[in-house]
Amino acid sequence: MKVEIIKDILAANDAIAEENRRLFKENGALVLNLMSSPGAGKTTLLEKSISVLKGRVNIGVIEGDIQTELDATRISKEGVEVVQINTGSACHLDSNMIHQAIEKLDLSNIDLLFMENVGNLVCPAEFRIGEDMKIMISSITEGDDKPLKYPLMFRESQVLIINKIDLLPYCDCDLKRLKENSLKINSNLNIFEISCKTESGLDSWYNWLVKKVEENKK
Repeated sequence: MKVEIIKDILAANDAIAEENRRLFKENGALVLNLMSSPGAGKTTLLEKSISVLKGRVNIGVIEGDIQTELDATRISKEGVEVVQINTGSACHLDSNMIHQAIEKLDLSNIDLLFMENVGNLVCPAEFRIGEDMKIMISSITEGDDKPLKYPLMFRESQVLIINKIDLLPYCDCDLKRLKENSLKINSNLNIFEISCKTESGLDSWYNWLVKKVEENKK
């Protein structure tokens, strides 16, 4: 019976996710779901990406956190539309939360919509919210075994961003093993190695974003 209840929850969620996807497509918005453990660098990466691209791409952000508006306040300083979702005790964003949030956004004026999910390596991978792609961010400080411990996150993602590569000399993380473990789970992952601190690798990420926005407009 428990399995049936879970199936019912996911089915209801997926139905709303499809409606979200229809709205996004209707308005020409490319939608990226950013997922990671807490502290991997999602918000910092968003700040830097918006700062560089906001003159070229119209950007919106939905911020997901259990409590506070700290991240939304940070993002709002970049001058883009941002909506905060506080999930309370929920460890992930779901499609109904997103559906309510997009009512507060002018989707017709957004080319690229980032959804920053709650920091968690389990639940966000299970719930579709209407996104075009799931983006997994894994930091060097987490080690190289996370793909093996949390395979669903890596299996469901189309992109893996390995952040904080500037800390490689100080952490017990084998970058080659991290990538190999990730590709064993999902051989189609597009991998970016970056440091938000030194800005290494960010140009490739920015160029990829612009390319995907342009492709989405065709």
